[in-house]
Amino acid sequence: MASRTENFYSSGPSHLTYVNWDDAYHRKSVAASLVNGVYVLENDRQKQRKGLDSLACHWWEFFHFQLLDTLIDDDDSSIFGAIYEFKRQPSIGNNTLHKSPCYVIAFRGTIIKRDTFLRDIELDLKILTHELHETSRSKIAIETVRKMVASVGGNGSNIWLAGHSLGSSIALHAGKTMAKSGIRIESFLFNPPFPSIPLDQIINSKRMKHGIRIFGSVARAGVGIFMNSDMKSSFSALSDWFPRLFVNQSDYICSKYVEYFEHRRKMENIGVGRIEKIATQTSVSCRIMRGVGMKSETVHLIPSAILTMNLTPQHEAHSIDQWWKPNLQLKSEEHKYKY
Repeated sequence: MASRTENFYSSGPSHLTYVNWDDAYHRKSVAASLVNGVYVLENDRQKQRKGLDSLACHWWEFFHFQLLDTLIDDDDSSIFGAIYEFKRQPSIGNNTLHKSPCYVIAFRGTIIKRDTFLRDIELDLKILTHELHETSRSKIAIETVRKMVASVGGNGSNIWLAGHSLGSSIALHAGKTMAKSGIRIESFLFNPPFPSIPLDQIINSKRMKHGIRIFGSVARAGVGIFMNSDMKSSFSALSDWFPRLFVNQSDYICSKYVEYFEHRRKMENIGVGRIEKIATQTSVSCRIMRGVGMKSETVHLIPSAILTMNLTPQHEAHSIDQWWKPNLQLKSEEHKYKY
């Protein structure tokens, strides 16, 4: 028992002695911890740790959640998600509980271990080919979210979605699917993959990068107009949903989101925002990968978001644990799609 307690207190957000649900840092830390709990659940399964030997429970019990269920991949029987229920503690006297969720559905990312490596890498490649939404793991996630919304009733305001890396893509697709039907679920997406060439890391000339981005916008806008007449209404339907994206500019897997939203703002400032409104919802690489004329799902493209960048110098730019550490240098921006 001591070893598992020490494991959490040495690596987890034990500095949070209480949760102020009005505080964005606290909410982010809780969401990241629950995602990490899914990682530890799968590690426990692989190492056959059960009962008192389990290392996972502290990641949710510390914040007064309980584990309701786990989500199992049909292909390798691994745990890729978890459903948590928040157990409110009246004795705490916390007057911010109205901001707390009743349920959190969390998804892990890739685990580089024998039992999960091949399946997780296969799904990572599905992100690159824009086919993740067709996988059983994604379909299980969406069905789980739909059932949870139906069972608790309301508009989904008492449910959170959370994910890291691959898990962020799964959570994002589930969130987009629900938002299209008018159910806007609070979502915490840590290091969400953006499958594109990171120009900031391979080209030094600002003028050249700007020119390439403008050319790319014109090309994507042309493809969007030619290929998909109902794309505009579908994208606009998501404009009032603001998933929270947490990215590290040193992480090439997710850093493109910074460029994605900054470029949209620059295009508006120079007077060609109408072109970018079409381009921002179109992926030329998706059309090439999927074939001209085929319907496809660009999961990573979203109209609106609250983008939080971690500017703190560190070695592990793609790690989940960076998001609950104290004294972070964070910069947050709200991006609203105007249709």
